Amino acid sequence: MTLPEFLPIILRILAILNLVFGFAIVFLEKRNPSVTWAWLMVLALVPYFGFILYLIMGQDSRKRYTFAQKAKRDELEHALLLEAGLDGLSNTKAQREADDPRTFLRVPDADYLNDLAYMNFVSGQGTFTTNNRLTLYHEGEAKFAALFADIAAAKHFIHMQYYIMNDDLLGRSIIQALSVKAAQGVEVCLSVDGMGCWRTPRRFYRPLMKAGGHVALFLPPHLARINYRNHRKICVVDGHIGYVGGMNIGDEYVGHSKRFGHWRDTHIRIIGDAVKDLEMRFAMDWNDCAHPYRLMPKNVYYPPLPPTDGIPMQIVSSGPDTRRSHVYYGYAKMIAEADKRIFIQTPYFAPDENIFEALRMAALAGIDVRIIIPAHPDHFFVYWASLSYLGELLDAGVRCYQYEKGFIHSKLLLIDGIVSSTGTANMDVRSFKLNFEVNAFIYDRETTMAFEEQFLLDLDDCFEMTREWYASLGPVTRVREAISRLLSPLL
Repeated sequence: MTLPEFLPIILRILAILNLVFGFAIVFLEKRNPSVTWAWLMVLALVPYFGFILYLIMGQDSRKRYTFAQKAKRDELEHALLLEAGLDGLSNTKAQREADDPRTFLRVPDADYLNDLAYMNFVSGQGTFTTNNRLTLYHEGEAKFAALFADIAAAKHFIHMQYYIMNDDLLGRSIIQALSVKAAQGVEVCLSVDGMGCWRTPRRFYRPLMKAGGHVALFLPPHLARINYRNHRKICVVDGHIGYVGGMNIGDEYVGHSKRFGHWRDTHIRIIGDAVKDLEMRFAMDWNDCAHPYRLMPKNVYYPPLPPTDGIPMQIVSSGPDTRRSHVYYGYAKMIAEADKRIFIQTPYFAPDENIFEALRMAALAGIDVRIIIPAHPDHFFVYWASLSYLGELLDAGVRCYQYEKGFIHSKLLLIDGIVSSTGTANMDVRSFKLNFEVNAFIYDRETTMAFEEQFLLDLDDCFEMTREWYASLGPVTRVREAISRLLSPLL
């Protein structure tokens, strides 16, 4: 049989497979309806090969199988840490063993937010710490200058985890700095995401490994793991300094990108007890990598710390291995608790229906809701989906802006000048459901007002989207919006 004769048979088989997987999506997998419709649209638009995309990216049952064991391992690791009798974790253990943990969870001057802290504690294992000092960074030069200084001053260990680490000037400088410390006998563990660093060659890490450092690849990419990525950015130095936020390691994050130019982002440096939760998160992720060097419970990783500025905060992480979307819950609860204003910065705005409606209701109730997204996006499908959502929110009174100075990558949610959340999670379904994320929830007026001040300064570099401007967009943009919004649960 020749190929032209055999081709109709192949096409029939592919069409049958498309039909089978469509049936599986609707009847066998318990999915959110929006995700179901998005996949059915893919199967309809790509009738002979859509099922291949589904096999690569869409099987929820495979996700449950893949990450159920990781969840159990994380649970065991967390329990072992608390039972090890480490001096620096006594507060964490006391909160976990308390008959009524609410006695520990008191937000200063804002008792109505105690339930947010309680939810983050119960659902997201976020220890409520008050012994913290914060430094806020709004661009990469200052953040990386501080990071290089902390690396140079490290005496015991440096634990670093990034989604992206590029083989460029900044990346090579970080590797060089880490290699120097490893050669001095400082324990250096570097974890990077397999998909985020798929273009970074293995030879890039050799100087660090030759100096005695350890490098682990989190979930090396293959067809079953394209979707589920470790998007966390964590660095812990000597157990008392920690970094978390939106900046990866690459020249673009310090504004040295011809495509994007100025890079606006948010990162925080923590000195205090909240660092211990960052270290626990790092240790659980590290020990889940296929790496022979394991991090055992040691006092050096969780040292007792002297008093600091007293800023209350919680570190909350979530991912496809958790039963609940902890960071998402925190975002949703903050929006629901807002009384005066809600400020949001996110490079990707593709919320689920609950957060979308909560923002719309807040605006209709007279709350000042403002959202900033990039004017020059790096992913156009997500940008068009964002326009679709923001266009509807404009009608409810939400004020929407596009940042024009360069690229805004900041992940920030602020309410009422009281509570702020920043970290690695975007305001989109990918961060809520598919990626491993970590955020800091900060219950401090001074910190939140500092974030608000920068937010208002950023407005000077934005143009405001009006209902008239949005109505003027042509039919081509409307088609792009419609398709992108339907696919937004998969983006």
